[in-house]
Amino acid sequence: MPTEAAIVVSGLRKSYGSLEAVRGIDFTVERGEVFAMLGPNGAGKTTTVEILEGYRTRSAGDVRVLGHDPARNETALKQRMGIVLQETGLPQYLTVREVVAMFAGYYPSPRDVDEVIGLVGLEESSGKRVVSLSGGQRRRLDLAVALAGDPELLFLDEPTTGFDPSARRQAWETVRALTGLGKTILLTTHFMDEAETLAHRVAIINRGEIVASGSPETLGARGLEASVIRFGLPAGVEPPASLGLRRAGPGATWELDSSSPTRALHELTGWAVAGGIELIGLEVSRPSLEDVYLELTREAEGSEPATSGGEDAA
Repeated sequence: MPTEAAIVVSGLRKSYGSLEAVRGIDFTVERGEVFAMLGPNGAGKTTTVEILEGYRTRSAGDVRVLGHDPARNETALKQRMGIVLQETGLPQYLTVREVVAMFAGYYPSPRDVDEVIGLVGLEESSGKRVVSLSGGQRRRLDLAVALAGDPELLFLDEPTTGFDPSARRQAWETVRALTGLGKTILLTTHFMDEAETLAHRVAIINRGEIVASGSPETLGARGLEASVIRFGLPAGVEPPASLGLRRAGPGATWELDSSSPTRALHELTGWAVAGGIELIGLEVSRPSLEDVYLELTREAEGSEPATSGGEDAA
C-alpha cells in the first residue's frame, strides 16, 4: 500500500493581477483522514481547492495529489478522485439511477450503481427524475455521482448546504462510512459543528494564509482564554473580589475566564470548602471550534475582496 500523503502542498500561491488570493500556504492531508478547510468568503479556500482539483493553475509553489501534479490534467489522477461542487448541472430528465450509471460508465472500475445509491440514501428515489428532486436529494445525488467511480480521494465543497438537520446527520454518517472504507476526504464547510464532528484535522484560512491548524480539540486553546468556569452560589453569598469573578447575568450565577483552569478551580473550591459553601451547577467549558474560528477571522471578515467571476466565493 502507498504510504505517501494523499495531498502535499508547499508554498502555494495564486494571484489574480495585483490580488494575491493565496499567499504561500503549506499543508498535508494524510491518507484515510477527513481534512476540513474553513474560512470566510474571499479567504482563498475555494481557490486552493480548485487548484488541488486541477480546475485552476497556481502561480507558485508545489502541489501533489495522490502523487500527481493536478496542473497536468492527467486522466490517471482524475480516475482516482471524486468531486462534489457547490453547484452542479446534472441532466434534469434522467432518473437518479440513470445519472449514477452514466457517470459510473466514465471510470474503469466503478462502484456498483445500486450500492452507491443506497450509500447516499436515495433508494426510494432511484426511479425519480432529477427535475423532481428536492434540494437535499439533489445534494445526495451530487455525492452519489462523486462516489460512482469508487475514488480514493473525495473533495466535498459545502456538501450539506440546503439539508435539513436530519439529512445533515445522515450525510455525516455517509462520510463516516467512507472513511471506514479508507477514503480520504477534503471538506470545506461553513458549519462548525460539521467540521468538529467529521474532521480529524482542520485548517483555518484567512486572507490567503493558514492562520491555525490542528485537530478540532487542540484548536480550542489557541489565542483565547482557554476555559470558562461557571457556577451558582446560595442566596446572600458573595465571592471575594480576589477570585476575579463576574456576574453571569441576574441572580447568583458567576463566571470566570481562565487560561489556567486547574489553578483557578483550586482557588475557587478552596474558598468554598473553607466556608462550607456549595458551588451550584459548577461547570468548566472550553471554547468551541466556532469560537476559535470567529476570533481568528473577526478582523478580516469582509475586508478581502472576492476575486472576479466567483473565483473564490466560499
